[in-house]
Amino acid sequence: MNFVFDLDGTICFEGQPVSEHLLMAFEELKAQGHEVIFASARPIRDLLPVLHERFHHDKMVGGNGSMVAREGKIMSTACFDDRTLSDMMQLLEEHRLAYLIDSDWDYAYTGPAGHPILKHLDPQKRAKNVALGELRHIVKILLLTSKNMKKVEEQLGKMDVVVHVHANEGVLDVSPRGVDKWSGLQQLGIKQGEYIAFGNDANDIPMFKYALYAVMVGHHPQLAPFSSEQLPLHDHIEHSLVQTLAELGRVYSEKAMK
Repeated sequence: MNFVFDLDGTICFEGQPVSEHLLMAFEELKAQGHEVIFASARPIRDLLPVLHERFHHDKMVGGNGSMVAREGKIMSTACFDDRTLSDMMQLLEEHRLAYLIDSDWDYAYTGPAGHPILKHLDPQKRAKNVALGELRHIVKILLLTSKNMKKVEEQLGKMDVVVHVHANEGVLDVSPRGVDKWSGLQQLGIKQGEYIAFGNDANDIPMFKYALYAVMVGHHPQLAPFSSEQLPLHDHIEHSLVQTLAELGRVYSEKAMK
């Protein structure tokens, strides 16, 4: 069975790397014959630092589906088309938006020096912060600050894009149309009903919809209707996750043997 994991708020918390306790649980899944896949809103560049290097060759979906990696290499990306990108550039200028814009590796950042996003942005200095015009193959746009973010959101609703709202941070997360975690999993050859999903936020809805079984960590009102099980978020959440993985790993190992 394929086990697919969102990262932030699901298996890693407060920007810290995934704990050794959970990593050992993933290795136990592999020992049982299961496959582990990571699917995050982070680009691959920022996904790697929170996973121990022994997992860097596992299958990964980054940028909410806009990039897919296996065997340690990015194998495909989904970029904004020229017309949509032109509309986005006009929007940036009109509303004087601060942003974090990602290509398949490098990025352009114009946000404040103290913005919380910087805690997760390229902590190992694997990439370069370059001028927007130097980026090729733009795959993901985070709109960070504006005097009228509601108006920005309304204008984005008229464009050929997918928008996720991170209400806690006041951030708009923009991807090309048709791109989400489920589309990324399909790029890896994963089919409907062939995986168990773990997630915590609205951007996990597409992969929850097509999972055989879906585990929600904490509670999100939009994600809840697509969840098979909920793990309450508390101080011992990692222990709960390890127990759940052990149980699901055993159940689906036994089913595979029948």
